[in-house]
Amino acid sequence: MMPIERKKTIRVMVDDVAIGGGAPIVVQSMTNTDTADVDATVEQIEHLYKAGSELVRITVNHDEAAMAVPHIKEKLLNRGIDVPIIGDFHYNGHKLLPGYPDMAAALSKFRINPGNTGTRARDQNFCTIIEQAIIHDKPVRIGVNWGSLDQQLLAERMDDNNKLSTPKSSKEVMLDTMVESARRSSEIAEDVGLASDKIIISCKMSGVQDLINVYQRIAEELDYPLHLGLTEAGMGMKGTVASAAALGVLLQKGIGDTIRVSLTPMPGADRAEEVRICQQILQSLGIRSFIPQVTSCPGCGRTQSTYFQELADEIQQYVMKQMPVWREIYPGVEEMDVAVMGCVVNGPGESRHANIGISLPGTFEEPKAPVYVDGKHYTTLKGDRIGEEFRQILDTYILENYGKPKENEKALNEAD
Repeated sequence: MMPIERKKTIRVMVDDVAIGGGAPIVVQSMTNTDTADVDATVEQIEHLYKAGSELVRITVNHDEAAMAVPHIKEKLLNRGIDVPIIGDFHYNGHKLLPGYPDMAAALSKFRINPGNTGTRARDQNFCTIIEQAIIHDKPVRIGVNWGSLDQQLLAERMDDNNKLSTPKSSKEVMLDTMVESARRSSEIAEDVGLASDKIIISCKMSGVQDLINVYQRIAEELDYPLHLGLTEAGMGMKGTVASAAALGVLLQKGIGDTIRVSLTPMPGADRAEEVRICQQILQSLGIRSFIPQVTSCPGCGRTQSTYFQELADEIQQYVMKQMPVWREIYPGVEEMDVAVMGCVVNGPGESRHANIGISLPGTFEEPKAPVYVDGKHYTTLKGDRIGEEFRQILDTYILENYGKPKENEKALNEAD
């Protein structure tokens, strides 16, 4: 696989997490709890962190939320969780940050939307937040958003466009204004005194092609690290596919230093799903590895039995359950490939390409399942315990190929 040539950007440190400057692309997420509810917010941050979120953003929208932040940070540290926490400010950040210095100090980064820092005093309020970032030595994400774009700036650009002999479309003017807002805001921040290695930029859109367009343009003009994400991506399959399509194109072009998938969750759904989707996007592109990949075929007329589907799901769930333990004691295991195939057509071939694979019998095929390890036939399983025996072979392979076997076997047994 040819490596992706990343765009060179300035490196920004968010506590101990590096963003840009050639650092690995960082996965982040955001809580949807009431930040004033300290216990609920701590629980969700811990859940997101354990799922693999390397930065977690929280809403800071009123006095009670601001007062809760230091307590949230303290409780997380008491649990041994030192994930950087980002404060998300809209409308009143210029009041909350000076008013609650303990909150400002407890946060690892501030996120500002320049379109939501006021109306008449927009620039003044923006500068106040930047001054607080300087006082507390915090990086800032300047997050331009098409849904809350500076309407005064947009109106000015629309008026200028109307005077042209060949006016641009309103969409083109909006994209121009998005880029200008990011550039203008970063220039103001630096003029106030914020160092260039304290600035991260995002220009979020809800349309896939619009997002690709605006980020390609901003990547050509600015050297700050870029936060990628499709805003208001939607729910379920729509949000997942749209985010993967947009981020996949940009990441393949080397654009992007940190990513978030902003899914609308179903009531009660797992908030960490957006973290796992981010990880899968990066892993599918060969950019970073997070968890062993389970390859399985879609099934066809040769696979009338559902057993191979059940086993593929069983192995996938087993890998996800074990990964928190494996990650600690088996470095490198996240790069492993496992194949669970349903018949003789592609089964042996795909299984040989994986680190460990099994080819289950299709309809009318002989009831046996050859297992391949690192491209070679290892054994053939038969009977009613194929799934259990395959898991045992998988455990043995991991034990023998990653880390120190005796110590790791003890740790794995204790975890079970």
